[in-house]
Amino acid sequence: MNTLSRGSSFALKYQLGNVRRHVQSNASLLENCSELNNRNPRNLEFMRIARKPEGYHLNDPGNEYWNKLYVESSNKHVEAGIRHFKNGPVITASTREWALKKQLFKTHDVAAFANIGKLLAQRCLECGITSVRCDIDATNSTRYTALLSALKENGLELEEPTQYKHANSWDALRMLKPWTVQE
Repeated sequence: MNTLSRGSSFALKYQLGNVRRHVQSNASLLENCSELNNRNPRNLEFMRIARKPEGYHLNDPGNEYWNKLYVESSNKHVEAGIRHFKNGPVITASTREWALKKQLFKTHDVAAFANIGKLLAQRCLECGITSVRCDIDATNSTRYTALLSALKENGLELEEPTQYKHANSWDALRMLKPWTVQE
């Protein structure tokens, strides 16, 4: 028996056997809530508010990122992954993995790089990472070109969005806000 009741919030009552259950939306909880604690550590990065590590002006310029693509290639295998600036490797894909190795003829050719790109893009999108920084120069290598094109074709952006810089108090009427998408 399903009955629908409406009050200050949406509620759904239903009965399973002898147990009566009551499902309530979060709207009524948020009405009485004075403080909201977001426990997602990557939320500020997704909103482009989190600080990117800038370093000093004498450091290498490749240190300003939240998530960065890295590729390690040996004579037999290829490993690609996403490295977070604070926590290290977050997601990896390698031709050493049994399931991928059994599908490939060779573990270090152009097809292996393309399949690593597809697998890594799928894992990134499943984890919620939609954009990464990529410093790989693929102009002279068909293998790296295949990897980067597979990442792009499967929905991963190879350039991170810019960090939102905190506005000063005299910029209160400024139109650019961190939650406004400018693309």
